[in-house]
Amino acid sequence: MNRVLIIGPCGSGKSTLARELAPRMGLPLVHMDQLGWQAGWVETEKAELNARLAEAVAGERWLIEGNYGSTLAPRLARADTVIYLDFPIRLCLWRLVKRIVTLRGQSRPDMPEGCPERFDAAFFWYVMNWNTGPRVRTEAHIAPYADKVIRLTSPSALAEWRKANNLA
Repeated sequence: MNRVLIIGPCGSGKSTLARELAPRMGLPLVHMDQLGWQAGWVETEKAELNARLAEAVAGERWLIEGNYGSTLAPRLARADTVIYLDFPIRLCLWRLVKRIVTLRGQSRPDMPEGCPERFDAAFFWYVMNWNTGPRVRTEAHIAPYADKVIRLTSPSALAEWRKANNLA
């Protein structure tokens, strides 16, 4: 595993897993949210996002976490392993609530400074509708790469996979 991509619904634990695995695997870590946002919750211009991403995926070794469906193609093409945290949406929503309560007003480690954690109704709506929209698109993107996708459907399945791969 030299070029690893971690995807899944918001709140599934992509960033947390990435922060734990990258040093264990000796891989440089790239958070898509750090590429996609600027201070004040300003979205990065698409051309700049694509340029930053192209630089990251050109490397021989990396761990990139985050969905950003419009940027999946170049990451999937270069990744040798895709970890798909396909966790239940109710769990992801619960984790989002915990994250907001715990980190409200602070920028998470996977976000740029100046993007404090906050409640965002549109974001919650997006996650609540993951299975009927974003999931369908994500599954279509990863279908041609099924041979390198590790689909984990629960935290316990993730723990078992980590243990089996000496990544616990």
